[in-house]
Amino acid sequence: MPNLILYNGKLHTQDEKYPNATAIALREGRILAVGGDAEMLALARTKTEKIDLGGRRVLPGLTDSHIHFYEWALLLQVVMLEDTKSLAELQARVQDAVSKAKAGAWIIGQGWDQTSWGQTKMPTKTDLDEISPKNPVILWRKDLHLALANSVALAQAGIDAKTPNPEMGVIQRDKNGEPNGLLNELAINLVRALMPASTELETDLAMQNAMKELHKFGITGVHDFRIMGGEGGAPALRAFQRLHAKNLLKLRTLVMLPGEFVEQAAKIGIMSGFGDDFLRIGGIKLFADGALGSRTAWMLENFEDTDHAGMPLTPVSEIAEKIARAEKAGITTAIHAIGTRAVRELLDVYEEVLEENAEVREARPKHRIEHIQHSTPEDLTRLARFNLLASVQPLHLTEDMDMVDTALGERARYTYAFRDLLNAGTVLAFGSDCPVVSPNPYLGIQSAVTRQRADGTPVEGWYPAQRLTVTEAVYGYTMGAAIAAGTEDKQGSLTPEKVADLVVLEDDIFEIPPLEIGKTQVKMTIFDGEIVYQK
Repeated sequence: MPNLILYNGKLHTQDEKYPNATAIALREGRILAVGGDAEMLALARTKTEKIDLGGRRVLPGLTDSHIHFYEWALLLQVVMLEDTKSLAELQARVQDAVSKAKAGAWIIGQGWDQTSWGQTKMPTKTDLDEISPKNPVILWRKDLHLALANSVALAQAGIDAKTPNPEMGVIQRDKNGEPNGLLNELAINLVRALMPASTELETDLAMQNAMKELHKFGITGVHDFRIMGGEGGAPALRAFQRLHAKNLLKLRTLVMLPGEFVEQAAKIGIMSGFGDDFLRIGGIKLFADGALGSRTAWMLENFEDTDHAGMPLTPVSEIAEKIARAEKAGITTAIHAIGTRAVRELLDVYEEVLEENAEVREARPKHRIEHIQHSTPEDLTRLARFNLLASVQPLHLTEDMDMVDTALGERARYTYAFRDLLNAGTVLAFGSDCPVVSPNPYLGIQSAVTRQRADGTPVEGWYPAQRLTVTEAVYGYTMGAAIAAGTEDKQGSLTPEKVADLVVLEDDIFEIPPLEIGKTQVKMTIFDGEIVYQK
């Protein structure tokens, strides 16, 4: 007997057996049947709940394939800076936070982007020192690869002119050699190590609130990644396990382990896929390079606006060793690669490692390259050849296009090259990289389909040959994400016996103008057969 029947809808099942379905029956967290209204309603019994969809569009539950969920949940409680339009506005928000804080308490913020202020000059510690002379302040740039600290925070961390750059990190300095407050990559951890940790109760409540925010978008699954350094790995995994044990985990969660722990994971026998339908281990995350905004993406040629080509964050030889160790142990790898050289070097490593294990490779989830923002025509065809998956974040392209044009010039034509990857046979899994950008998947779909800003510029789209269809973009948030997790037999389509995760939309994204997709509202989100959000 079905617990719930939804009828009079337009189901985008992504299952060719049910191309014109209008109704779906759910039972005990699974899809019982899919078909027409009369057929599904005939399954109803006395206690079956029936909901008339009123002709609304229904999609499989959406998955964010690249999100820093644990960090985002905690950052929702800090000073949010992503919509600041000037340095003065950032300063005003920090000053307001200082006025409400106890003397000596940390002021933590996230999301600033100097390019949205109409300037390229980076802020420095002097911009914070006058407004916060007694409270330590650290403010993450939107890409999480750069942070700004005031003098109090630097002093507490013992960072001065004599402090050497840490491995895989840079302490930026003024002309006199004094730290200017800007910290790149793992240099951030020198300050981060001093920040007060959240209690377990604070963490659990923050994560529950963040789940509710994702349900508003129809998101029912996440692939959760740590930022560099690995410190958040254990607290995040413990929090997910606590919530799961209490039946409070309302997302299909794939947890990626920090790459620093690949040897430990291999030694105790953890393999990708370990877990259940709610919580499972994904694989390990490594960083080949940094980010374009901080000019730490590793390029084949110099940036147009600097005299260098970025930097590798992890030595290629170390990445090769860890990929080989993970592959032998049955652990999937997900490697952050932004720049053209990072992508090239990583593909060379995968080519060598995967050829040695071709016989067992098809039985495991695919290895992934995260971001693959900038590449070359010859390398864009190599992922499919090695059965690698591209985990990409389409909203970045509309937010970054001006910066990319400035940094790369004509080389930008192979940036966020989704069409080339897809045409080469690469599976795309879509995500947001939240909190770097909004987790709203409809903004991501709009970006992939139009390659335009919200105001319709550029008129033809930014490198329009790389645009996708709405159907292809939805696949990235559903089946593509499931393939990335190795759960395509359980998720990604509205198919009998798969998990009962789905989203009912107020707006039909297949019929409205493409530039309106980002405004799409969700009517209802169902997770594991339970209505977890209803407008």
